[in-house]
Amino acid sequence: MHKTLIFVLNCGSSSIKFAVIDPLTEDNFFNGIVQSIGTKDADISWIEKRTKKSKGLPNINYQEALHYIFDLVNNKNLAAKILAIGHRVVHGGEHFTKSVIIDKTVLNAITKCQDLAPLHNPANILGIEIAKKVYPKLPQIAVFDTAFHQTMPKYAYLYAIPHELYTNHQIRKYGFHGTSHRYVSIKAAEILGKSLDECAFISAHLGNGCSICAILNGKSIDTSMGLTPLEGLVMGTRSGDIDPSLHIHLVDKLGYDIHKVNTMLNKKSGLLGVSGISSDMRAVENAAKKGNKQAIIAIEIFCYRLAKYIGAYATILGRIDALIFTAGIGENSSYIRAKSIKWLKMLNFSLDSKLNGNHGKGNNGIITSINSNIAIVIPTNEELMIAKDTAMLATKKQGGKI
Repeated sequence: MHKTLIFVLNCGSSSIKFAVIDPLTEDNFFNGIVQSIGTKDADISWIEKRTKKSKGLPNINYQEALHYIFDLVNNKNLAAKILAIGHRVVHGGEHFTKSVIIDKTVLNAITKCQDLAPLHNPANILGIEIAKKVYPKLPQIAVFDTAFHQTMPKYAYLYAIPHELYTNHQIRKYGFHGTSHRYVSIKAAEILGKSLDECAFISAHLGNGCSICAILNGKSIDTSMGLTPLEGLVMGTRSGDIDPSLHIHLVDKLGYDIHKVNTMLNKKSGLLGVSGISSDMRAVENAAKKGNKQAIIAIEIFCYRLAKYIGAYATILGRIDALIFTAGIGENSSYIRAKSIKWLKMLNFSLDSKLNGNHGKGNNGIITSINSNIAIVIPTNEELMIAKDTAMLATKKQGGKI
């Protein structure tokens, strides 16, 4: 039997996404998510043959959730067709510039990055370790969120702080969403009919977490997220860029401790904090359209910050072959795209309202008018990117034979 399928595992801090994909045909045979792990609201939902199914899994722990997923895949008679398992790993530090086959050395290096991603890397490691036990004969591949950004020059990734903090403790900008930015840049080059290594793109990944990336000749040269995912754009619950002295101000003047400040900036700020309504842009949009003043200003801040980053990245790129919108908000909110692009007239962006309204469908995702610089909507597919990397490395390991 030919093994052609890739099992993709994306272990988050309290959720696990999974998919079984054929990287050659790009068919997604089976995919789903376990959410709210460790709580009474935990459940699993999955799509099988275009039919969505779900089941409550109250108080299931992380290991049990992984085994439940593996049993589900095995019961669908897919296991025998799986070539390898691809793991999304959030933080690879400076150790990894590309996806790699996991061995003891790689696993140790991922473990050393735990301090840089304390919520995510331990979950990624647990997923790898359990998958190795359940599928001991299958190659396991790590695909890193940070790897794509390892091409940033020093002047882009170093902070203006004492240099020994970088040399001794690796404190620097790393960036995230690299797999998504890489995927949509490849698709954008295909749509434009150009070679990726001749393109200049600005990629805006706008979801509950948001980041923007300047991509020149297929390489990340700057990105908005930093040492952690808190830096950069306004997000669902994250503040994005803020005066670092806010911490000491809140400690001294309002009696916060440093952990309360951190929680506030990561979980109670962004769209949620400003609007007082929700971290979900759809709910904030609906409220804004009904005249809610806090929702209106939350959206204004979101779009203004995004436009500022786009302007800055246009400067360092020197030209823009396309501005890419992706992820939940980027792909689905014509309202946010329109308000953001309104700021970009100096960069010669002009929306076609009809194309923007239907997200560029029927026009290769392009939402701008004929004489405008190109803005394009491209649905991200991190799972497919992980599957393709995994298949390439697994096939190479087996001497080029599937």
